[in-house]
Amino acid sequence: MTEADRHKASTRTFLACAAEVARLLDLETAADVPEDRRARHLAGATRRPLLERATLPEEFFDPLMAAAVYDPDPSFCRWFVEPALYAFGRRRVMTALLGYLRTGTTAEIAGARRAWYCAHLPLRADRSPAYAPSGSRDPALDEVEDVVGQWLESSSTQQRDRSASESYQGSRRPFS
Repeated sequence: MTEADRHKASTRTFLACAAEVARLLDLETAADVPEDRRARHLAGATRRPLLERATLPEEFFDPLMAAAVYDPDPSFCRWFVEPALYAFGRRRVMTALLGYLRTGTTAEIAGARRAWYCAHLPLRADRSPAYAPSGSRDPALDEVEDVVGQWLESSSTQQRDRSASESYQGSRRPFS
């Protein structure tokens, strides 16, 4: 598969993920937007409605995580990570990203790494109605020390494995 083919497949996957989130919100599908801009349009259209909700139904979690992971732009995957952090908690979001890191395809691992960065956003009571009127929320939703440790361990293992594989590939000599 060429790089162009991988990019097209990735763009279609992100479009499908963004369209699913828009569908769950009962938003228009943006059929009049050119296909090469449709995913970004849908992502932008979902941002505000997602952040304005105090809660999100369970059916939103997997599509939000998939959209965050498949979003090719590290600046915009936040649009899916942030509402998931408020609605489902940092622990659950980071655990899902850890799953992508451990078992995902190469593209999913790269996407999980981009989304992991966004999963550290500071949460503010004035930014989301997900907080109680007192400005508080269950601290267990955001306890992640053990998940961060697992992420670091898995990342280190992957890096060692990749380095070992590259060293092995570099040391192989073609038959003369």
